[in-house]
Amino acid sequence: MYPSDDEASEKASDERRAMHQDSDSKPAVTKKRKKPTECFLTQPEEKQESTVKAKRRRKKKISDILEKSSPKPGVPKDLQNLLSQHFGAKRSVIEMEELKLSDSCFLPANDLTHSFSSYLKEICPKWAKLRKNHKETKSVVMLVICSSALRSLELIKSMTAFKGDCRVLKLFAKHIKIKEQKTMLEKGVFHIGVGTPGRIKALVEQDGLCLNSTKYMILDWNWRDQKLRRMMDIPEIKNETIDLLEMNIIKLCREGSVKLGLF
Repeated sequence: MYPSDDEASEKASDERRAMHQDSDSKPAVTKKRKKPTECFLTQPEEKQESTVKAKRRRKKKISDILEKSSPKPGVPKDLQNLLSQHFGAKRSVIEMEELKLSDSCFLPANDLTHSFSSYLKEICPKWAKLRKNHKETKSVVMLVICSSALRSLELIKSMTAFKGDCRVLKLFAKHIKIKEQKTMLEKGVFHIGVGTPGRIKALVEQDGLCLNSTKYMILDWNWRDQKLRRMMDIPEIKNETIDLLEMNIIKLCREGSVKLGLF
């Protein structure tokens, strides 16, 4: 038995009413807004890196300084100031007085116009007599201090016109054992010693070289290596030279028996 038209329409209206109630009971869905993402800028880091690079660029080199001003020859005041700076914070006032070198301790300095031979002829006019009278072993009349073995060989070659037939001893560590140098000094008479401060200092400490007969000590002050450094610009060479001076040279200079020269 089929339902009548009235029953069918009533059922359809009931279904629509039920669907409407279901839709009213469901909560309204709201769309969530996306939070804006934060944007981090990297510019400050770039600036920091650029400032570090700028600081590195601003660091001055010896070559930069020499480009702007011509090199000045060394003078006694340079060595006097160097000794004061080195010992100032370590020694008492009384000790500092004993380490001071007056201008009378120095020979005329090289004005950068001399060859090594011409400089030695100027500061040692009585060299022939000194060379002839020197007969002691384990000592030299003149000590030449420089920064390297190679530079020592250059200086030995360049003093040919000055040294004549006097005997020159190489006093550096490269390819020469200290035992060999001690034996040579003990058995022979040498007039000039040319070498590095470290090896000369070691020979003095081991009683292989005595400084009491030394009359001249020449520092290769103005010469510059491939990096444009003078011997006193190299920390190791500077410290060894100052140690050597302190061992006995400063005392002998103050007594007047040794003269210092800056070539």
